[in-house]
Amino acid sequence: MRQEKIAALLELARHLAASAEGMTLDEMAHVAGVSRRTAERMRDTLFYLFPHMDEISDPPTKRFRIPNGLDGFAQSPTAAELLELSKAATMLRASDAGPRAAVLEGLERKIRSAMRAATLRRLAPDVEALVRAETIAVHAGPRPFEDESVISTLRHALIAMKAVSFTYRGGRTPGHHRKVAPYGLLFSRMNYLVGSELGDVEPRNWRLDRIADLEVLEAYGAPPEGFNLQDYASRSFGIFQGDVEHVVLRVSREGAEDALGWRFHANQAVELQPDGSVLVRFAASGMLELSWHLFTWGDKLEVLEPKVLRDTMVEQLHIALSRHAPPTKSGVVTA
Repeated sequence: MRQEKIAALLELARHLAASAEGMTLDEMAHVAGVSRRTAERMRDTLFYLFPHMDEISDPPTKRFRIPNGLDGFAQSPTAAELLELSKAATMLRASDAGPRAAVLEGLERKIRSAMRAATLRRLAPDVEALVRAETIAVHAGPRPFEDESVISTLRHALIAMKAVSFTYRGGRTPGHHRKVAPYGLLFSRMNYLVGSELGDVEPRNWRLDRIADLEVLEAYGAPPEGFNLQDYASRSFGIFQGDVEHVVLRVSREGAEDALGWRFHANQAVELQPDGSVLVRFAASGMLELSWHLFTWGDKLEVLEPKVLRDTMVEQLHIALSRHAPPTKSGVVTA
């Protein structure tokens, strides 16, 4: 059996061992990137290698899984996998996300401690060489608030589907006591609890650094049926939620190459035009945050739609000019 086939078989075994409910043949074919017939042959080989593999009846089909996990021989990580885990923890710590960094660092220690000494000694020089050869650039921006007790309390409430109460030091009535059904946590330039006040279903973003006196209540609190946190986050260009606008941008020929490799939004459609320019279309809210980003494109980008985005950019320009443009002799700021 060729090396590639062995690697593909082992990777499929990992998927079967990691699945609590098991996988159908179609799912196995999908994760392995093969036809159903090839997936059947891989399944038969795995039954030979793992005689304890389960076959679970799930009419009108069957599911398969490998119980009790895989042994260390099949699970030893590669140098690249250890490096990326370490880099992910480093990136979080550099972004002041200490609690989440500590979780990944703990996972890395567990993985290393479970490895055989000979394997660890063999991988260590490669990992150290890659660590020296790669680094993470820390960009300017807000320092997101992360408090381990706040995050762990909210995660407990999310798992238990319980409401929470807290004093919120933001919004229109700072210091007001809130009772909120938590929908999820949103990690970005700032970190937020997404949830609705009890008695309401419309989600709001609550900044974690403005939450105090947090408690988990006995009252039920969970998102409404059909709510998807990823879809909610994707509605906005950034964090601020508002009316969804249909955005059309034109990037000039000079910026076309960058635009073709740039992600403005998750649902964007990009069209290369005959004159070499690029049209970018997507639907999103958060026009203020979008305008801040579009300024970084300088004169290479023009907003075609919507008017509210154009107006927002002009308004932001006037605000900047009021602070930085030199006044005329009459004392009026030049635009």
